[in-house]
Amino acid sequence: MVALSSPPTTETVSRKGLPANQLAAAGARKFVRALLTERAAAPPATAGPGSAAINAELIHDAVLLTSELVTNAVMYAGTEIDVTCRLEHDQASPDGDGERRPARLGLVMEVSDRHPARRVRGGVDARTGEPGYGLQLVSALAESWGVTYRKSVKTVWFRLESTEGEPGTIASTFRPEARAAEPPVRPAQPAAPRGRPHGYAAEWADRGGPSFLAETSELLAGQLDQDMVTALAAQLLVPRLADWCAIWLTTEGGSMQLSRVWHVDERRIAPLRADLELDPPSDLIRTAGTPWPWPECAGATSSGGSALAFPLVARDTDQGMLLLGRAGHLQMTDTVVRMVEDVARRVAQAVYTARQYTRQTTISLALQRRQLPATLASIPGVDTAIVYEPHGEGQTVGGDFYDVFPMGDRRWCFLLGDVQGKDPEAMSVTGLARHLVRLLAREGHGVESVLGRLNLAMAEESAEAVELGGEQASSRFLSLLYGELEVDPGAPGARCTVATAGHPPPLHMFVDGTVEAASEPQMLLGIDEGTEFQASSFALAPGETLLCVTDGVTERRCGNWQLDDNDGLIEVVRDGMGLGAKALAEHVRRAAHDFGTGPVEDDLSVLVLQAVTPVADRRP
Repeated sequence: MVALSSPPTTETVSRKGLPANQLAAAGARKFVRALLTERAAAPPATAGPGSAAINAELIHDAVLLTSELVTNAVMYAGTEIDVTCRLEHDQASPDGDGERRPARLGLVMEVSDRHPARRVRGGVDARTGEPGYGLQLVSALAESWGVTYRKSVKTVWFRLESTEGEPGTIASTFRPEARAAEPPVRPAQPAAPRGRPHGYAAEWADRGGPSFLAETSELLAGQLDQDMVTALAAQLLVPRLADWCAIWLTTEGGSMQLSRVWHVDERRIAPLRADLELDPPSDLIRTAGTPWPWPECAGATSSGGSALAFPLVARDTDQGMLLLGRAGHLQMTDTVVRMVEDVARRVAQAVYTARQYTRQTTISLALQRRQLPATLASIPGVDTAIVYEPHGEGQTVGGDFYDVFPMGDRRWCFLLGDVQGKDPEAMSVTGLARHLVRLLAREGHGVESVLGRLNLAMAEESAEAVELGGEQASSRFLSLLYGELEVDPGAPGARCTVATAGHPPPLHMFVDGTVEAASEPQMLLGIDEGTEFQASSFALAPGETLLCVTDGVTERRCGNWQLDDNDGLIEVVRDGMGLGAKALAEHVRRAAHDFGTGPVEDDLSVLVLQAVTPVADRRP
């Protein structure tokens, strides 16, 4: 193309912000296509300089390259994305002979993200040395392109040029007089990129196939949600290899469910999905490249289109089916077939991995939920609140556990414990201890007796573990705060009996702001089977609070200091004087988080019991 002969006038047409998710590329394509099409279709009086040079080829290339750059930004930057369209044009003025010179247009598209420290990916594939497909297209189709780094923004840009009257112009198609005679019809198949034959997909497969497979593997690796796997796979394949793509997945009942449908024309996605769902696959496809009936809603020229099905198989198990469609006669070379088979295997393996993860996570969460009570028992005259944060990604239950349950005869029991370790074996000890405490309490054992018998059970289990596993077997120790509340319906407040075993002592806060420990430190459970435990009894008067925490709070670190050094937790409780039970629990949790600059490295649990002041005694 001929460069602009006179100094161009730059005009910023529009800018659009996009979130970094699977819909970003589609939003960018829709934005660019609508913007350029609207400008080309505008009447000459309002279209603006250079609009006559906008043609179908320019729109197609701009949409394609912008989609590639936005996809690249989503994959590797993961921040919000800005797409900016700029026009550089010169006025179509008379030349030296007095004739009107054709309008010339330079289109500059910019894709910006907010991760300037991360380099642009897709330039050169590490394993093959060949350019990645996205930037390979930009390099092949754009007049110029580059990357601009600023302090907080990275921008990848490209520039396309077009001249009025070149092949592919759509100016006459969109003029009002032309529309009156014949409505404009969107081309069913985009114009081929400059310098490439119509069969450029097969050529690209030979030159860029390995890079595309590497990109597919990198993008799908670590995806643990099967719907996300199919969404990413569909956007990788469209428009690179096909005009549209559908992915069916097998269900536990053996049927097929349509997971994802994608089309170069987003307006066709919904009708195409509805069309495909009317005739789901009845049998699993076994042969790669099996012909498939062309759906009417897929869109094509009068000659129709071609659709091919590929099986999704991983570890000899059927995961579903991949369906690719393209307008016109689809010429798939052996190279393309082999590449799509490789992509299908990667998609199937990613789906298989995601399903295994989902299955294991479901089992784990079901088992974890059994370790903790579904709800806390309501105690008349006493407000209760719990804050529970297990340490570890994806965990709902850690080494800490708690419970509040009724005992009948106006008695309620409460406990807060911590098991040594955070592995599944520690979780099993958590469930054992909680249910054993309930059983002992309901058999009539008091606080001291419950701790003594639980200590004996823990010591015996540790001895059996060492006997079976030898010296490599580790003993399991347990810290526990356990107590009882006895409520008299005729009197406010409650009578509290509490004891701790290797656990941070509970703090008793009085109405005058005094805070003191409510029990004495004692031995961990499971160390010495002969240990005897002593409990403390006191009145929890109206307005008074009993605060129970695990060592995730008291041992929260900031450098060499711990939160409870120099009675730090007592100061935190004093600062929360006057707060209700829930507000005080949240206050302590926030104080633990704010104490250190790093993430919390242990389970964090806070249990608050607060005697309620009778309504008649409250000040107005």
